Amino acid sequence: MKPNDLVIYNGIVMTVNPDFDIHRPGMVVIRDGGIVETGPWRPGQPPPPATQHIDAEGGIVMPGLVNTHTHLPMTLFRGLADDLPLDQWLNGHIFPAEARHINARTVAVGTRLAGAELLLGGTTCCCDGYFFADQVAEAAAALGLRGVIGQGVLDLPAPGVPDPAGNVEAAQCFVNRWQHKCPRIHPAIFCHSPYTCGGRTLVRAKAAARAAGCLFQIHVAETEAEGRRSITAHGCSPVAWLESLDIWDDRTLAVHAVWVDREDIDTLARRRVAVSHNPQSNMKLAAGVAPVPTFLDAGITVGLGTDGCASNNDLDLLREMDTAAKLHKVITGRPTVVDARQVVEMATIAGAGAIGLAAVIGSLEPGKRADIVVLRADRPHLVPVYHPASTVVYAATGADVRHVFIDGQMVVRDGLLQTADVNDILTEARLVAEEIIRDH
Repeated sequence: MKPNDLVIYNGIVMTVNPDFDIHRPGMVVIRDGGIVETGPWRPGQPPPPATQHIDAEGGIVMPGLVNTHTHLPMTLFRGLADDLPLDQWLNGHIFPAEARHINARTVAVGTRLAGAELLLGGTTCCCDGYFFADQVAEAAAALGLRGVIGQGVLDLPAPGVPDPAGNVEAAQCFVNRWQHKCPRIHPAIFCHSPYTCGGRTLVRAKAAARAAGCLFQIHVAETEAEGRRSITAHGCSPVAWLESLDIWDDRTLAVHAVWVDREDIDTLARRRVAVSHNPQSNMKLAAGVAPVPTFLDAGITVGLGTDGCASNNDLDLLREMDTAAKLHKVITGRPTVVDARQVVEMATIAGAGAIGLAAVIGSLEPGKRADIVVLRADRPHLVPVYHPASTVVYAATGADVRHVFIDGQMVVRDGLLQTADVNDILTEARLVAEEIIRDH
């Protein structure tokens, strides 16, 4: 039998398997980039033989986090236009800034900056939607990040696609180029929203996604104003309009889904549509609060997303977990809703399911890829650990991540990125920011 490549031992192993098994202390055994065993480890006994051993030193060992909604290059717009309503923020600041400053070079720079932030914060996989998707995919792949990368589609001139008549074709070409190019990169199609894409574009884009077997992403029902516009234009809610166009199915990701009614929720549940919940972005833009407890009660798969750095302003999914758990308690007046275990699942196995990767990642189980995070055990705010899910959700932040593995390869060691020079990334990003400042 081939020897093991890596054993992570002496940690509190939170598997997030169907039984939410916790091994304390435990170990994870890895071979050929995949998990071959998880289980208890007895102190004083040597761990199984392997080429490399990592002592977790009592830290929490858990699946890599899955961020179900990002716009990676928008790290370059972090803090550019804060404290504004969505329409004013998007049309008055972000769209003009993208028109002036987004190109193949800046997208690569912004993605590298985002990728470093994600990995250092324990996110091993993200679902992204933006423009110049080739550059996004290349930069993510070079960093070792796993991702579902979507080419953006708009019925407007867009970065890299100046003629909207070719918007769906551009997305199709991207998907075709990347379907078998890198095993960690899964191409997708991202229609921005029902108010920036007309019915014909939505139908064509979804048909292209179905033909390719890839994920289709769309912002939907993010604001109350969007719902009013949809009723005026189509006589129904955004969710109902997309249902009339046959957009919804189990390979469609509904992002935000804040302003939905009971009929909309029933539609999403019946069609097995997953939802990406982005609480911090929704709060910052005063968009509202998605009815996540109702989604969960309806059997809808809900993953967590940070959104882009222009509207959050960070990619720290551990902080997003804390927000998600607390927000729904205060909104509903029920301290038991969206509990710590559910939030951990939303950030791992449910997030993986939302983007079509639950068979590959999201839990520490034999047969899954070894995407793993080890948290520190030497921080006062992380001690003691009675319930690891509670510690992760209510106490930890991205700064507490010690080691990160993707496909069994260490991409963060002792808080240091191993796949790129962070100082070089920061220098590139600051140079682009100077260009944006001069023109803003």
